[in-house]
Amino acid sequence: MKVPEHYYDEIFKFAGQWDMPSACGLKIIKKEDKTYVIVTELYQENPGTSVTYAGGSLIKQICDQRNLDIHNIIYIECNPNTNSKLSFYDEEMFEVSYEMNDDIPGNLSYRQLSKEEIQKIVE
Repeated sequence: MKVPEHYYDEIFKFAGQWDMPSACGLKIIKKEDKTYVIVTELYQENPGTSVTYAGGSLIKQICDQRNLDIHNIIYIECNPNTNSKLSFYDEEMFEVSYEMNDDIPGNLSYRQLSKEEIQKIVE
């Protein structure tokens, strides 16, 4: 099941759990005073840790490698539609809130975004 490329601008390679080589789709959108970082799960195309299980470590790796201020981003996880009959492959996007713990985001909480909210971000 290949994830359509319109969900991301590049493949971002990162160190997953136990430093396992992992990959996700990455799109960075800068609007006025906000920077949106959208990571997309790649399912079978990802050799390692999923974006959700990578958690705060992935947020830090992206900010470090792309010179983004970790305190001034809006981080979004995308589980794209894969046209599967299984409901857990339906498209969902979540804004992830976090607290900083020794330079690594922790205590992540997720809020599902509506299609209208996503449309405003990507247009």
